[in-house]
Amino acid sequence: MSAVLTLLACLLAPVGALAAWATYEIADRGRYERVVAPLAADPDVREALADAVAAGILREVRVGPPLREPLRDFTHDAARSFTQTKAFRTAWHAANRAAHDAVLRAVRGGGSGAGGGGGGGEPRPVTLDLAPVGERVKRQLVRDHVPFAHRIPVAHTEVEVLSAVELSQLRKGYHVLEVAAFWLPVGALVLAAGGILIATRRRRAVCAAGLGTALGGALLGLSVALGRHLTLTDLPPDVSPAAATAVYDTLTTTLRTVTWALLTLGLTVAATAWLTGRSERHRQAPATPPPTPTEKPTQAQA
Repeated sequence: MSAVLTLLACLLAPVGALAAWATYEIADRGRYERVVAPLAADPDVREALADAVAAGILREVRVGPPLREPLRDFTHDAARSFTQTKAFRTAWHAANRAAHDAVLRAVRGGGSGAGGGGGGGEPRPVTLDLAPVGERVKRQLVRDHVPFAHRIPVAHTEVEVLSAVELSQLRKGYHVLEVAAFWLPVGALVLAAGGILIATRRRRAVCAAGLGTALGGALLGLSVALGRHLTLTDLPPDVSPAAATAVYDTLTTTLRTVTWALLTLGLTVAATAWLTGRSERHRQAPATPPPTPTEKPTQAQA
């Protein structure tokens, strides 16, 4: 029975960590904003956003072939320059907050909103609106005296954050995820403690729980790596693989930290339990009596 409880605890640990990460970090606006804020300084993300803004502006411009190439270069350079300013970081913060709110409204079945889904209908993709960035780039082009820059219409250039299919799947499991985020980690701790308390050889049970915790950490790390592979495989042609990698790695930083924490804690507990048990066995082992010397027969007996 002790082994069963320990095994269940070890299986619940990585699942509970995933649920807690999704609920208490990704779904929490403040924590999410703190996580994605450094991405505004990531060169791959800035380059991808500059490409998206430049492409969005060029789609709205009707110029002859001789001017199209210079306009594309000017637009891209202006967009890239803007991504290095404080104003861009402010726009990035506001755009991510809007996208985050849209995701939560959609998965919780709230009313329809920009980039979100309707309460009862099919959800729409959640997108990141780059129109504020495009407006600032247009102003920069006007200041640089780019021909016809003042006539450029700033459309809502959107980058997809969550597809309709992913959103539909997330909506179905979101409420279960909120409950699991609290009860799965608690259940894992209770099961592990119960398995140790009812064990006839508790030190061995502690060692097994430590090894199981390390195994849970390894499974969590494997799931993060698998999710990374699936996320970055077959990306749409307009999505930068380097930027998508930077976003995924940033969002899963906490999960990788938890992975190493579980591995370190589990192996430390298991090694401590094994070493203390071995030391105690050595202390309790009876001393071996010295061998009795064999008496040599006397000459008379011989």
